[in-house]
Amino acid sequence: MKTLSIIPEPVSCQLTEGFFRSRGLPAIKGDSAFRAEIDVVNRQLREDLERMGFACIQDREGKTVVCQKDAGLGNKDAVPIRNDEGYRITITKETITIGAVSGAGMYHGLQSFRQLVLSEYRGFAEEIAHNEEANFQLPCGEITDYPRFPWRGFMLDCSRYFYSVEFIKRILDVLSLHHFSRFHWHLSDDQGWRLPVPEYPLLIETGSRRHDRRMPWVDSTGGFYSEETIRDVVGYAAARHIEVVPEIDLPGHASAILAAYPGLGCTGGPYQVEDRFGIFEDVLCAGNDQIFDLIAKVFDALVRLFPSRYVHIGGDEVLFNRWEACPKCQKKLKELGLGKPKELQSWITRQLVAMLAERGKIAIGWDEVLDDSEQFKLPEETVVMSWRGSAGGIAASRRGHPVIMVPNTEGCYLDYKHIDTPEEPGQTFNISTVLKSYSMDPVTPEMNEDDASRILGGQCNLWSELIYAGKIAEYMIFPRLCAVAEAVWTPRENKNFDSFSRRLDIHQKRLDKLGLLQYRGPLK
Repeated sequence: MKTLSIIPEPVSCQLTEGFFRSRGLPAIKGDSAFRAEIDVVNRQLREDLERMGFACIQDREGKTVVCQKDAGLGNKDAVPIRNDEGYRITITKETITIGAVSGAGMYHGLQSFRQLVLSEYRGFAEEIAHNEEANFQLPCGEITDYPRFPWRGFMLDCSRYFYSVEFIKRILDVLSLHHFSRFHWHLSDDQGWRLPVPEYPLLIETGSRRHDRRMPWVDSTGGFYSEETIRDVVGYAAARHIEVVPEIDLPGHASAILAAYPGLGCTGGPYQVEDRFGIFEDVLCAGNDQIFDLIAKVFDALVRLFPSRYVHIGGDEVLFNRWEACPKCQKKLKELGLGKPKELQSWITRQLVAMLAERGKIAIGWDEVLDDSEQFKLPEETVVMSWRGSAGGIAASRRGHPVIMVPNTEGCYLDYKHIDTPEEPGQTFNISTVLKSYSMDPVTPEMNEDDASRILGGQCNLWSELIYAGKIAEYMIFPRLCAVAEAVWTPRENKNFDSFSRRLDIHQKRLDKLGLLQYRGPLK
């Protein structure tokens, strides 16, 4: 049966008569404008084939993959490529052509080709490389593809568990295989601070390490990412057309900050980097202006290390008990003319948004940043990330904010169990089946056309309270990440879960070849 099985499902796939066949891999060549993308994918393919136990041998008849500016421009019947991230793959009996109008589009086209190599290449050992039988075959046809949303994200929580750079790069490589465009890097929380800030050295000296209740015989666990390491990760992602968006959670989830600088809390401590999981009363003191001195230097570090247009400022799960009892916070309430302590959060958020704007950055906050913000309204350019269901995203879009949908009720939280059974790892707050992840739609039925125009896209999140090893993380991520990839890339009218399930069977074998641990139970 002739088929081209790709995840996420392309916009258009039209097959014709015949097959492209080669003995060995066709060489990837083309326009010098795409040299960087070609070099990255050539390295990926060599590593993929070595992992599969195959020699990377090029076709001895000289068959090629040609990368060029959009190959369909001269064909009036071709499906149009609608945005800069789109691509077109044309397969004939003699050659494969990938056309795009940008490096990002070419990279996505090459990643779809990489998927086909992972499933269709029947490699042979070097000593029999001159075997007359073709070992790579694709049906002739044309694929035209482009994303539905620009924001196709994945968040990794590196505070609760300190993932290695090697693991992060491994995930970035697989994200790019699925056309993801954003890596949301969660760098601070109650359980650890991971960002070096030269003016506040105790953030990493004290705030990066904690007691681990699973290992009481070890003094402390954790770590931080050096400036060199962060630049390495950012560059690695950029070469794969992924934008790294850092998150520093403020003003709550601040135990690691307060353990390092207790004077920034309402009580003065003592504080510790938390070895428990949950939501804690101690937050940054809203009445102490010195918190903004620290935040300014944190933002300076982020600006220096991350070229992303965005910085995520958190803003979720802030408790107000300390502010209610704190004389400094009560004084600040009176100065601002506010009636209740929780309104101080909107005041703080407004300051953070302005500080980032001065540095040329756009702030993103969890949907709590909208709460009690009547007096200190957020600038419309502030991005709201809706996690408590879809309601926050709907409200934000109606107020004119750009929105990223990541509802924990709709399969976007990959730390939740795949299915409801005690044998499965993960959180039990909700169950996130593969079907639920696939069914997530950033544009909800309640939205009108104007609301929908402000939806940037969606993403999935892996919180790491219970995910204390990279292999456990892989099991929780795959294949639900594949489902979310299709939910945020593929046109709504092209989505079909039965089709996805059939393609997923092939695709999981590709991920096996990459050495990824995956859930393999019921999809519904």
